[in-house]
Parts: sequence; structure tokens; C-alpha cells
Amino acid sequence: MLDLAAYEVWFVTGSQHLYGPEVLDTVARHSQAIATALDDAPAIPVRVVFKPVLTGADGIRRLVAEANLDPACVGLITWMHTFSPAKMWIAGLEALQKPFLHLHTQFNREIPWADIDMDFMNLNQAAHGDREFGFLAARLRIERKVVVGHWGEASVQAQIGTWTRAASARADWQSGRIARFGDNMREVAVTEGDKVEAQRKFGFAINTWGVGDLAAAIDATSDADVDALVARYLDEYEVVAELQPGGDRADSLRYGARQEVALRGFLEAGGFTAFTDTFEDLHGLRQLPGLAVQRLMADGYGFGGEGDWKTAAMVRAMKVMSAGLPGGTSFMEDYTYHLSGGSDDVILGAHMLEVCPSISRERPRLEIHPLGIGGKEDPVRLVFTAHTGTAVAACVTDMGQRFRMVAAVVDVVAPEHDLPKLPVARAVWRPRPDLRTGAAAWIHAGGSHHTSLAFDVTPEHLRDFASMTGTELLVIDEHTTLDAFRDQLRWSDLYWSLGRGL
Repeated sequence: MLDLAAYEVWFVTGSQHLYGPEVLDTVARHSQAIATALDDAPAIPVRVVFKPVLTGADGIRRLVAEANLDPACVGLITWMHTFSPAKMWIAGLEALQKPFLHLHTQFNREIPWADIDMDFMNLNQAAHGDREFGFLAARLRIERKVVVGHWGEASVQAQIGTWTRAASARADWQSGRIARFGDNMREVAVTEGDKVEAQRKFGFAINTWGVGDLAAAIDATSDADVDALVARYLDEYEVVAELQPGGDRADSLRYGARQEVALRGFLEAGGFTAFTDTFEDLHGLRQLPGLAVQRLMADGYGFGGEGDWKTAAMVRAMKVMSAGLPGGTSFMEDYTYHLSGGSDDVILGAHMLEVCPSISRERPRLEIHPLGIGGKEDPVRLVFTAHTGTAVAACVTDMGQRFRMVAAVVDVVAPEHDLPKLPVARAVWRPRPDLRTGAAAWIHAGGSHHTSLAFDVTPEHLRDFASMTGTELLVIDEHTTLDAFRDQLRWSDLYWSLGRGL
């Protein structure tokens, strides 16, 4: 399972020698206290590490060099307790390869009206120093997040926590590896993309392995490993009688377990963070992997069907962003509509097999049904309905000159009726502001039919993430109108075409 406690952000405070050693000692104590409070804040899932106060260009450059080389460091939080002349930050910020958040705060919450004097003013002038630092970052055109408010406020800590989750996902992408078993589904456009540019821009590597490699690993699994895994299935799920030991289809479940043992071992041995497969390339396999994919996603792996490596990467990123939170994240596909002609319009989302049980509202049922495509044996899969709540469905597409991220805010609802004949896991949702506007905006934006659906990821997470990765982001939510959205697309095209020269 994913654990963001392995990551850290460095709390970096700027000052200068003008004020003397006593003031600098106080600045350091205050900074240490703030870093400790942020490190203890439940909303911030990574470690917050205090760093010595910076007062000159050489020290700033050294700290940036250390941050760039430290794999645990996912970014910096910067704060100017006093005035810190910003020209000394130029070389360091120009060399910084990690994202940073500018925390515009001050140590004291309130003005001590009866006692304030010039000593207090010289020490507590973040309102002054942060503006100087902010100008320099704007002058250098550096993307960053600015959070304003007292460091002890829950809302401030929540914004920092959101940013650290996005920074963790960026760090994970930087070292990620995506395994593709086979190519993408033939003649499909949106699952194509420039893998070289993706690695240059995002960091993760995408490479293909023959399905025969996976088939050989399946054949090499031991009966003991299969026995142990089947026992776990029986304990964790409602297993239909025909799949239970002694049942008519028990061997199909055992083969599904062999697939999981082999696929998990392959991914772990290769250090992979995400993977894809396709029903058009199953040479040597008896079933399209269903149960195995669902369980691996539940453990944090990204996945994309039909060779869709961009969605596999997005699922992984959103799983990292929501690590430790209860809502769940899954590979998803907009499958069919309920068009009632009004506010009851909804989307039924599903896929052939591969929906992650982390979003289930119930104990999943382990079942076996025909697939209808792929020409292989009936595959085993977990069947359930997603729980309700607000979620975000997001994708990444390759627009030729750039990558585009599209995100839609949706409300996942309970199905109005039972679905006794639908043999796959599913979710029903109502897009904001409504299905017709949301679907039209998605299509105008060129969004994929595959998405990552996450309950604990918000547009704020994705805005921070897109800013860090230099990716265009379009959000469809309750404020969206088609005229304004189409204008946004036109302006965005201009920005991303002309902005390279800035």
C-alpha cells in the first residue's frame, strides 16, 4: 500500500544579516516551531523538515542542490520571516528542480496593539519580505502555489497538505515505470501518445513486454502460492458457489489466482508503478486478467485498459494523491447514459472487468461470466457498486504540441434500480453542472473515454499537480457553461502555443 510518510518537504526561511544574530536566532526558533507544527498536522501526510535560515546566495544554492539530489524531498515550503533581498534567491530558484509552495504567514497571529514597537516590526515583517520574494518568483516566471494565512489555521494546513499530495504524485511520476503487455487496442486514437515526450516531461518510462513473458510467469507459479491466495479470496469476498473449492468452475478461480501471483511478482521485480494490457493480445493466456488487475489497483498500482498508458499513469498519480484517504480511486470508462431529459440524467461507468474495489460500497462478490470479446475462457472478476459521494474523473491526452489534462467534478449516486444482469463492477454518477453540459465540454476538450475516478482528489489537487508538471488543465464543474468553456479552450490554445517563447 502507498505511504506518503516516506516523502518530505523542506521548510525554508529567508532573512538577512542586517538585523544581527539575536534576531536571526529568534527567526530560527520561530521557523522551527512552525515546521514542527506543520509536521504534526494531520492534514499534511508527508514529513515537514526544518532547514537552517538562509541569509545569502551561497547558502541558498547549496540547499537547492541538496534538494534536487534528495529523492525523499518532494518540494520546498518557503517563507520570508523578515525582509530577505530577493536578488540573492535568483541563482537558487533558477536551479531548483522541485516544486515549491510560498507560505505567506507570520509567526504571531495578531498585532500586539499595546506593545508593538520597531523591534517587533523589524522582526515580524513577512508582509514586507514575502512581497519582495513574490516579485522575484513572478519575474522568473516560476510556477508555485501561494498560501496565505496563519500557519496554525486548519484551512492553511489543509491547502499545504493538498499541495504535498500533488508534489508526492509528481515525485512518483518522476521515477515511475509503466509496463505494457501488448500494444494499445488497434485503430484507437486517444490511447496513442508520444512516450518519449512523456518521459522527458513527466519522468515515467513506458515500455512493452510480450504477453508471452506474462504467460511464462503464470505457468511457473506454485500450487502453494495459488492455494494461499484462493484462501484469501474466500476470506475477503463473497465467492459464488461454482468458484469455491469443489465447485464446477473452481479451476477458473485458481487460474485467476495464478495470474495475480505472476503479475504481482513481475511488477514487483521490475519496480513498476503502473501497467496496461489489451484483450486483443492474450496469446498464451486462458483469461483476460480481471480479478488480478482489480486487486493490484487496490494495492496502489495504476492501470489502463487497451494499452492506455496515459490513464494508467493518471490512476497511479491519483492513488498517490489520495493515499491514506478512504474514498478510493479506480480506472473507469463512461459506458452508457440514462437520458431522462432532466436533472435525473446520469452516466453508468464500468469496464469489461477492471474496476478497483477501493471504491466499493459493499463487500464485493467474486463471480465468473462470459466476456464476449477476446476469444478466451470466461474470466473471474469482482462485482460491486461504487459508494456515493463527490468525485473527480480525470484523464491525460496527447494534443500533439502538449499534454492536456481534463477533469470533471461528478456526484456518484446510488443506481435507481438493481442491476441483476450486469456482470461487472460499476459506478453511476451525475456530472456537474449536468450531463449534457458536462459531456459536451468533455468532448470539446478532447477528453478520453478512459478516466481515473477518485473520491478524495479535488480540482485543487489537480491544479497543483498540473502546475508542477507543466500540463494544461481544464476543469468541468458546477460553474461551467459551454460558451465560456469553448472560449477557455481558444485562449488556452493560444497560451500553450505562444507561452513557450516567454
